[in-house]
Amino acid sequence: MAKYESKSLRNMAVIGHGGTGKTSLCESLLYISGKNERLGRVDDNTSSMDYEPEEQKRHVSISSAANFVEWDKYKINMIDTPGDSNFTYDIQCSLSVVDNALVVIDSVGGVEFQTQKVWELADLYKLPRAIFINRMDRERANFSNVLESIKTKLKKKATPVCLPIGAEDNFQGVVDLISMKAFASSDNKGAGKSSDIPADLLDEAKAMRASMVEDIAEADEDLMNKYLEEGELSDEELKAGLRKGVISGGIIPLVCGSSLKGIGMTILMDLVVASFASPEDRGPVTGQKPGTDEIEERKPLEDETFSAIVFKTIADPYAGRLTLFRVYSGKLNSDSAVYNSTRKITEKFGHIFYLEGKSQKQAETLVPGDIAGVAKLKDTVTGDTLCSEKAPIVFEKVPVPPPIMSFAVEPKSRGDEDKIASSINRLMEEDPTIVFSRNTQTREMILSGMGQVHIEVNIEKMKRKFGVEVNLNTPKVPYLETIKGKTNVQGRYKKQSGGRGQFGDCWIDIEPLPRGGGFEFVDKIVGGVIPGQYRPAVEKGIVEAAAKGVIAGYPVVDFRISLVDGTYHTVDSSEMAFKIAGSMAFQKGVMACQPVLLEPIVNIAIEVPDEYMGDVIGDLNGRRGRVMGMDTSGANQVIKGQVPLAEILKYAPDLRSMTSGRGNFTYTESHYEEVPAFIAEKIIAEAKKDTEE
Repeated sequence: MAKYESKSLRNMAVIGHGGTGKTSLCESLLYISGKNERLGRVDDNTSSMDYEPEEQKRHVSISSAANFVEWDKYKINMIDTPGDSNFTYDIQCSLSVVDNALVVIDSVGGVEFQTQKVWELADLYKLPRAIFINRMDRERANFSNVLESIKTKLKKKATPVCLPIGAEDNFQGVVDLISMKAFASSDNKGAGKSSDIPADLLDEAKAMRASMVEDIAEADEDLMNKYLEEGELSDEELKAGLRKGVISGGIIPLVCGSSLKGIGMTILMDLVVASFASPEDRGPVTGQKPGTDEIEERKPLEDETFSAIVFKTIADPYAGRLTLFRVYSGKLNSDSAVYNSTRKITEKFGHIFYLEGKSQKQAETLVPGDIAGVAKLKDTVTGDTLCSEKAPIVFEKVPVPPPIMSFAVEPKSRGDEDKIASSINRLMEEDPTIVFSRNTQTREMILSGMGQVHIEVNIEKMKRKFGVEVNLNTPKVPYLETIKGKTNVQGRYKKQSGGRGQFGDCWIDIEPLPRGGGFEFVDKIVGGVIPGQYRPAVEKGIVEAAAKGVIAGYPVVDFRISLVDGTYHTVDSSEMAFKIAGSMAFQKGVMACQPVLLEPIVNIAIEVPDEYMGDVIGDLNGRRGRVMGMDTSGANQVIKGQVPLAEILKYAPDLRSMTSGRGNFTYTESHYEEVPAFIAEKIIAEAKKDTEE
C-alpha cells in the first residue's frame, strides 16, 4: 500500500436513515476500487462492514465500522454509521472526527427523519457534504421527488452533478453533467464506457448543467465574473469551483445511482477525491491546555507535536480492548509511548493498524488525518485525548446523552450476579450510553440505554462475548410512603417466658415534614423515664420499620418522630425490647396519620415534527402528564412537561410507533408526588398479593 500524505486523504462518514443502503454503498466502493475481490452483501451476511453477529441477524448496522479505498492516488477513509436513532451517540462520535459527510438518501423514501437528525449533526461539525440518491433501480424510484424532499425537509438546495438514465427496472446509468457524457453499466463493476447522452435526455441534461454551472459560479466571485462575461466555464474551472464551494459549505453536490448494481460509484469516488476536504483543507483544531482555560491549537502538519482523539472502543474478549482514533497533528510510529491528557497517564502503544471492517492492516507511521487503531490500551476510553506529554492538549469530547429506557436484569443461572456486573462494565467501555445501576430500594439490577433495540443488542453481545445470559423485566417503580396527619401513640412490648422477661414502653409523636424533608428524630424525654441507653434503640426500631413500609412495603419518608414519654423495668428492659416497642409504635401510628403513596415524577422533553404534536400531547395527558411549555429545535417542536415515571417505562417504542419513528425524548428525575387514590389502591392490593405469595 502506498504511503499517503495528509493532502491525499479524504475522511468521510456515510450517514443517513436506516435502510437507505449505506453499508451496501461502502461495499460497492470497496469492490469497484479493487479493494475487495467480491461484492459484499448485507442480505446474505457477506458484508465486510456489518460483521458483528447482531448486525447480521438483523441485517442492519448497529455499530460504526471503518475501512478505506484507494482511488486515483488518493486514500478515502470511510466510516459506515448506523441509521437507527438508538445509536446516535456512535454516529456523532464518527462525525466528530471526519472531515466530510456523505448523506445517503433512498430514491423512494426521500428525506426521512433520521436523515434530518444526522444532517443537523453534520451542521454541528460544519462538515462539507455530498448527497447520494441510492437504489434508483427500485420500484417507484423518483429522482425529482427526492430533490423536492431535500429542498422542503432539509431546507437546502442540492446541486445535481449527474442525471439518472431511466429509473426502476429501466435504470441503466447516469449522465455526468460536467463532462456531458453518459455512462451506462451492464454489470456491477462500475460505470461502464462513456457514450453520447441519449437524445430524449439531452434537453434535460443541458438545463440541469446550466443550473449546476450557475450554482458553482455563485460560490466563487472570479468564476461568477467570467461566467457573466463569457456565458460558459471550462470543465477544469467547474471542478475547481465545485471543490471550493463544497469545502466552504456553499455547494452540496448530488450524485445518484445503485450501490448493488455499481452504477454511479465511479462518479461518486471521482467527486469525493476532487471535491471533498482534506485534513489540510479543514485547518487547525483547537483544545484546552490541561488544568487551564487557555485555548491550544494543533495544525494538521507532520512536524507539529502529536495529537489525536479516541472516537470508538471495541471490547473484544480475545484481543482485549481495541481503541480507534483520529490523528490531528504530528506523526505516530508503532511501539511508542503516548500521553493520555484526559486521564493524565501514559499508555504504551504496540502495533498500530488501519481499519478494514473486521480486519486490520498494519501501519508503520501515521500522519495527520489518519484513522487507525491500537490494541490493549489499559485505561484509555472513548473521548480521551492522546498527545505528547511535553505539549499536552485536551480536545472536546462528544457529550454522552442520558438513557431513555431501562430494564431490570436478572441472571438465567443462579450465581451469575457478579458476572452480569463485570460483563456490563466491559460493554460500557465500548458504549458509554449504557448505564448500569443497582436500585437499593427495589433491589434490582437496572440496565439503561437509548432504546429497546440498543439494550437488546447489548444483551446479545453479553451472551456472545462473555457467556452470560439474562432475562429482561420491566423495572419496579420506586414508590415511597409518607403521612399527611399527626398522632401521639404508644408502643408497648412485654414478654414473659420464665426467668428474665422483655419490657419496653414508649410514647411518640408522629408528624409530617415537607416533601423532601427526610426523617428527623427528636429526644424529648425529661427526667429519665426512659434511660439514655435505650432511647437510640427506639430510633433504630423506627428506622427499620420505616424502611419496610407500612401500607405497601415501600420506605416511609418525610416525617418527624418525637420521643416524649415511656416507662421501663429495671430488670426486664433491654435495647431489643425498646427497639421492638419503637417499631410497634411507628407501625400503629402511621396508620392513624393518613398514610399515602408517593410516586417519582420526571421532567420530560419530547421532540417531534409539527404534524404529530396533537397526538403526542393527547397521549401525554393520558399518561397523567402535564405540559409545561413548548420550544423549537430546527424544524421540530419540543414538548416540555412532567409525567409519572410509571407511565413512561415503555414510552420509547410507543413514541416511535406514534410518530413513525420521527420522535425522540429525554427525561430526568424531578420529585415525588402523591399517587391518586384509585391508582394507589391497585398498587397496595398488588403489594399485599405479592407479600401473601
